[in-house]
Amino acid sequence: MDHLYTPWRMAWIRGEKKPIEGCPFCYLGRERENEQVIAYGKQVFVTLNIYPYNNGHLMIMPYQHVATQEALPVEALTELMVMANRALAVLRAVYNPPAFNLGANLGQAAGAGIADHYHFHIVPRWPGDSNFMTTVGQTRVIPDSLENTFRELRAAWQERFPSP
Repeated sequence: MDHLYTPWRMAWIRGEKKPIEGCPFCYLGRERENEQVIAYGKQVFVTLNIYPYNNGHLMIMPYQHVATQEALPVEALTELMVMANRALAVLRAVYNPPAFNLGANLGQAAGAGIADHYHFHIVPRWPGDSNFMTTVGQTRVIPDSLENTFRELRAAWQERFPSP
């Protein structure tokens, strides 16, 4: 029998992590000491996806609670793309992926899990990363814990893009 371990769920089972009231992305933007947020900008922040498609799956989102990118001011859109470039550089340095998927799912029908708060995905890709587990078992195999991923990416980000 095969076992899939999800150690990050234990805090939820024990009641140590309470459900967030309201928008979880707005909550992340307010919490300045978080083991999920990689970097904070003036208009946007970069965070780990806690339900990643691949190891290193990041999301960039504005502090402003809007459902679509055309509702964002130019300054937020500009910073979002600058942060996307920085995220690509950090992911290349830490994991050396040969490819990426970048994009946003605008609206629930497009696949947005949280459709009311715009977010932009950056997913590192490797040859063969979509294997039989995803196709047959509807299960993703992520090779590292979220905690280790956070530590590595946060350290690499701070080294390359130190905060003023």
